[in-house]
Amino acid sequence: MKRELVPFGEYIPFRGLLSHITSLVALQPQNFTAGRRAVVFHVGRIRLGDVICYEVGFDGLVSSEVTAGANLLAVQTNDATFEVDGQLGESLQQLAMARIRAVESDRAVVVASTTGVSAIIAPDGTLVARTGTWRQAILESRVPLLSTITLADHLGAVPEYLITGLTVAAFCWAVYCWAAARRRARGGPGPAAQPQAGPIATDA
Repeated sequence: MKRELVPFGEYIPFRGLLSHITSLVALQPQNFTAGRRAVVFHVGRIRLGDVICYEVGFDGLVSSEVTAGANLLAVQTNDATFEVDGQLGESLQQLAMARIRAVESDRAVVVASTTGVSAIIAPDGTLVARTGTWRQAILESRVPLLSTITLADHLGAVPEYLITGLTVAAFCWAVYCWAAARRRARGGPGPAAQPQAGPIATDA
C-alpha cells in the first residue's frame, strides 16, 4: 500500500478550509488511506520491496523496505499524465532516482511503468535493460539477490540532518560577522569605547 500520498491528487490538505474557497475539492471527494509500514513480498528466494511512483524520491521509504528484509526492489509507476505531449523529463527523472536507490542500498531494482520507461537496474546502478516510452515489452535478466545493509541504509537521514544543521549554523555565523563588520565600518563604538563619566566643572 502506498505510504506517501500525492497532495491534491490522492488527498486534499486543509480540506475543510479549501472547501469554503473552491468547489474543486469535490473532484477528490474522499482522501486515500496511506499505508503505515514497509511490506516485503516473499516469492521463493525473492524478498521484494515495492515503492509506488514518486515514492522512489523518498530515501526513507526505500531504505525501510531494505531494512525490512528486501533483497530486490521494485518501482511501479504510471507516467501517462506527464508524457501525453511527448515529454520524457518525468519518466527519465524517476529512472535516475531508481538508479540512485540501487547504488544507495546495493540492490537490483526493477522499474515497471505502464507508459514510461521500464528498466532492470543492477546494484551498481547500471542499466541492464530498458524500454522506451509507450512501448509494450517484456524485460528479462538475471540479477543478484543481496542482503547486506549499506552504510547509507544504516545511517538513514542522520547525514542530511547534520549537513542541514551545519549549514544553518554557518549562515547564522555569516550574518553575525556581516553585522559586526558593518558596525565597524560605520565607526560605531564598541563596549570598550563608551564615554566614561567624570567630574563636571561649575562656576562658584
